[in-house]
Amino acid sequence: MICDWSIGDLPGLNNAEQALLQGLGITTTGQLLLFAPDAATKQQLALDLGTKIQYVNKLVALADLARLPGVGCQYNGLLLHTGIISVKQLAQMPAHKIHQQILKLHVATIQRRDLCPDLAQVQNWIRQAQEL
Repeated sequence: MICDWSIGDLPGLNNAEQALLQGLGITTTGQLLLFAPDAATKQQLALDLGTKIQYVNKLVALADLARLPGVGCQYNGLLLHTGIISVKQLAQMPAHKIHQQILKLHVATIQRRDLCPDLAQVQNWIRQAQEL
């Protein structure tokens, strides 16, 4: 199962950027992935949005990770902050390493271990990524 979210659900996307994307016909994360499959179209999207290519790459990475039901728009930003930029990369990572990175990030930024996804959740994300 692949999830498709409203473009406004992506973390960090402001209303003006959301409106620009919608003006281009991009209203969901799935449409963003279809709209920007390669470097050339990502560069054009960056020009259309008046932003840097790095920001578009970030949006596309968030949309890619959000395809996984267990990750969605709730944990895609967390994975991105730990260095995971794609479903393909996630599928190849050992769960314990990702979990350690997430735990470290949570303790450093949120300072609450109890809000951190547990190892079983991370293993589920990897299983979903491998199935995709």
